[in-house]
Amino acid sequence: MKITIKQIQQFLAVAELGSFSRASKRLGTAQPALSQAIRDLEAELSVRLFDRTTRRVELTDAGREFQNSATKVIEELEHAVEGVHMLAERRRGRLRIAAPPLLASVVLPQAIAEFQKSYPGISVQLADVGTEQIVESVRSGQADCGLGTFSPAEDGIERLSLVRDSLMLFCDHDSPFHGAETVKWAALAEQPLITLTRDSGIRLLVEVGFEMAQIPFKPAYEVTQVTTAIALVEAGLGIAVLPTYALAAARFRKVAGKPLAEPTISREVSLIHATGRSVSPAVSAFAGVVRRYAQQLTPREAN
Repeated sequence: MKITIKQIQQFLAVAELGSFSRASKRLGTAQPALSQAIRDLEAELSVRLFDRTTRRVELTDAGREFQNSATKVIEELEHAVEGVHMLAERRRGRLRIAAPPLLASVVLPQAIAEFQKSYPGISVQLADVGTEQIVESVRSGQADCGLGTFSPAEDGIERLSLVRDSLMLFCDHDSPFHGAETVKWAALAEQPLITLTRDSGIRLLVEVGFEMAQIPFKPAYEVTQVTTAIALVEAGLGIAVLPTYALAAARFRKVAGKPLAEPTISREVSLIHATGRSVSPAVSAFAGVVRRYAQQLTPREAN
């Protein structure tokens, strides 16, 4: 089918005005060109759309049938174009975010609140899940973007770095480390260690730190959630090595965070989206907001 949107609009103008001359003036088209466009349309449809006399132009039965359908087509097209414009202008849409529980609780609430004040027409959905689920959700399209730290080996995702995050020592206020400005990894030898389970990327980095410092890695407690590790530290059951953003979870507890040195181990907190999919205007707008809140999680909060 070789019918164009322009031909349909031209046909509807003639049908509404009942005149080729008036329709050509409205459309800003020469009358001979308009007449030829209608003849081409009729040839494509294999029916006459208008009965033409020297005095008037009237729709045929086929023309009236086509007018009803063509009007709906143009209305739907205009609605679709308006919808795309609203998405592009971030006035309407949906944003689905996947993030690990701690980042979902300490970074995203204020970021989402600010985002929705600026773009109230965009609905936001948040899933607080593990890293593997985040990556799979983004790859499959169940989530538009994901927040967290991800292995360089992960394929099918594109990363936007938000902030560089370092591992820190977390101790209670009675710990010998409480008054230190910086703690060396070697000083952690023989300390009761509270760590995350092996399915956590943080756990792998902690093991690397102990290996580089050439001290044995012997966890006293292994837990799933960062908040649980912080609570055990506050109870005086040991120390924990956690990311900088865990400071937000320790803010109202008797727990201090201390930078770790020799070595310094850091990683990127990133916003990810699926490779090969265009980034929606909503994700682009949200990235700038969440980056600002992620960058507020700095060691200045340690004490």
